Amino acid sequence: MSDHTLSRRTVLGGAVLGAAAAVAASPAQAQQPASNATSDGGRTLSDPRTKYTNEPFPEQKQPWPALQSKMNPVPDCGETSYKGSGKLTGRRALVTGGDSGIGRAAAIAFAREGADVAINYHPDEEADAQDVLKLIQDAGRKGIAIPADIRTLDACEDVVRQAIAALGGLDLLVNNAAYQQSKADISEISDEQFVRTYETNVFHVFRFSKAAIPSLPPGASIINTVSVNSYDPGEELIDYASTKAAILNLTKGLAKQLAKKGIRVNAVSPGPVWTPLQVAGGQLPGTMGEFGQDTPLGRAGQPAELASLYVALASDESSFSTGTVVGAHGGDGNP
Repeated sequence: MSDHTLSRRTVLGGAVLGAAAAVAASPAQAQQPASNATSDGGRTLSDPRTKYTNEPFPEQKQPWPALQSKMNPVPDCGETSYKGSGKLTGRRALVTGGDSGIGRAAAIAFAREGADVAINYHPDEEADAQDVLKLIQDAGRKGIAIPADIRTLDACEDVVRQAIAALGGLDLLVNNAAYQQSKADISEISDEQFVRTYETNVFHVFRFSKAAIPSLPPGASIINTVSVNSYDPGEELIDYASTKAAILNLTKGLAKQLAKKGIRVNAVSPGPVWTPLQVAGGQLPGTMGEFGQDTPLGRAGQPAELASLYVALASDESSFSTGTVVGAHGGDGNP
């Protein structure tokens, strides 16, 4: 799963590091971006307002953690469109929440850029994970599936060990998995929910990073997924929003510390992006149709539109970028 948050928020403004690698998912009901190919095979500009649907999403709900393949419409993670150019050739990546949403888009892009990729995901997301593995392998790269509920220290350390052993090392870590439940009032947030949100979102970033750092060489990269909520917390997501603010602070502090080791730490900050988080309790009942509608671009984003941000931050081409956050927010944003 992935972080992909609200319908009515501002998000971090930031330079977009490279063009988003768009386009459609495989099932028939998947979103289809507007064509921007010319008759001679070249590329023309696409209008960001209409590149993907700006129609309200239909009301829907799945039990947590939800499957991307059962969403209507199915999110686009670049399955049919992302074209690599060797930016990550020979790299070895671990992506948490790599089965769906933004983590899936990053995993696909990494593989098509030449990296071997291990994905971690909740065991209930096996069907989506197997789809990703096939896409990684179809790109000619090694794909590793590591299912685990990452709410414990042992689970986090074990996932990192398995990834290092299977890939023969590690030099790219994306901490992306997240838990999100909308509640209209603090009285509705149980202590169990609050703890679970922190265990999944914040503790896993700390634990995965700590476990991976001894094996990361100079030039390695850690990329965390933060959120619009890091800066402008949604009133119905106060527990989730506070975890994303904590991850933002972790990113900046750890970047200063790991600069001494030559390891870069950055983050991507999504605005409203269509992912399984939204249908698994991430939106208040009856509000799904509002998701993303009030952005200046008039629509929610798709995971494929963030893939190139992760690639850019992972690449040696961004070697002077550490402790920074780039946003994909549809037009609203904080400085």
